[in-house]
Amino acid sequence: MRSMTIKDIFLDAFGRFAAGDVEVLREVIRDDFVNHDPATPRDKDGFIDATINGPIASSTLDLRRVIADDQFVVAHFLLTPQEGGQGEAVVDIWRFEGDLIVEHWDVSQPATAPDQV
Repeated sequence: MRSMTIKDIFLDAFGRFAAGDVEVLREVIRDDFVNHDPATPRDKDGFIDATINGPIASSTLDLRRVIADDQFVVAHFLLTPQEGGQGEAVVDIWRFEGDLIVEHWDVSQPATAPDQV
């Protein structure tokens, strides 16, 4: 039996989160996690609370691309708010140590059209 790669772990967690299981974040983020987005808390608990209570938790997440190596997962997705609209094109970069996330970076921009993300 093949062991799970970090890409497998990410895809499972992303799918669960996108389906409404926001608590999956507590399972995949290590306690000494560092978030590098200056608009969001840097620590694990602050990041999770901001994510769970922010608009992303109630948005539709349409995963478009995932690129992974032995340490990083890069995910590109369309985030469409619950109220609709064009949404945002988002790229998240997650650094893993073992099977847990230890760092996060992100960039986003308004989506011009869903087929152009």
